[in-house]
Amino acid sequence: MTSTATTAGARDHARAQHGRTAEFMRHLPPSSSPTVPLDVTAEQLVWSETVAPGGYSTAVLARGTRIRFTDPDGDACAHLLLHRADAPQERLNVADTVKVPWQAYPGAGHPLLSGFGRVLATIVADTSGRHDALTGTTTRAGNLDRYGAASPESPSPAGRELFTLAALKHGLSRRDLPPSISFFKGVRVEPDGTFRWLGSAGAGTAVDLLLHVDAIVLVANTAHPLDPRPDFTCTPLRIHAWPAREDLRRLAAGDLLGPLGPEHRQAIVNTDADLTARGQL
Repeated sequence: MTSTATTAGARDHARAQHGRTAEFMRHLPPSSSPTVPLDVTAEQLVWSETVAPGGYSTAVLARGTRIRFTDPDGDACAHLLLHRADAPQERLNVADTVKVPWQAYPGAGHPLLSGFGRVLATIVADTSGRHDALTGTTTRAGNLDRYGAASPESPSPAGRELFTLAALKHGLSRRDLPPSISFFKGVRVEPDGTFRWLGSAGAGTAVDLLLHVDAIVLVANTAHPLDPRPDFTCTPLRIHAWPAREDLRRLAAGDLLGPLGPEHRQAIVNTDADLTARGQL
């Protein structure tokens, strides 16, 4: 008989795991994180997690939270969706995110917009420069055709399947999943309209987002749909988040990134006006 063959044995075995850590996990409390960024203290953290290759995560975070995604080994791909926590019908609109600021390639200073003309988040730091707001995430059909498997439990999970699991945790469904943006795998459009995959900028890069609204954050760490490598390739993704509400004031004042474009400034005005009308500002 094994130590877990009885109820008492199973209980003792389970309790013995308390306090143990794993390579891929969310750290609770966040202050217990073994990977605290150098520019924040452990006590500031509200989210600390290492997401496995082919894994996903989700959190509800407050306006003024700064989220840092880090690619420690050079082959993470953080596919991201944002929904307003109090009105999830308002969500990331990647078409407006590239159209309104006149920039198809996200980087520091780029607003992530909803379809209501409001800014959900701003990219406030970026050491990668390899991101994609044009091609979305992987699908079940695409991964089945390419890798032979696509389910979340498979060796090659599709981003759309991972997003579905994350969305369900908030009472959302597939119909609530628009096209996503991704970080750490760059794409460029050639003059003939075809896509050129740039891949990663290398290990150790990071991108920071600053939330302008209370938001549901959905993240899938899985291969990019244009990755030309025949084998499913993905490495861990680190996530840290902490309150940085003063950064919102500094951003709007031009003290954080310098002067913002008129479209970005107007989106902030639209967001703040809506929050004021809802009694949230």
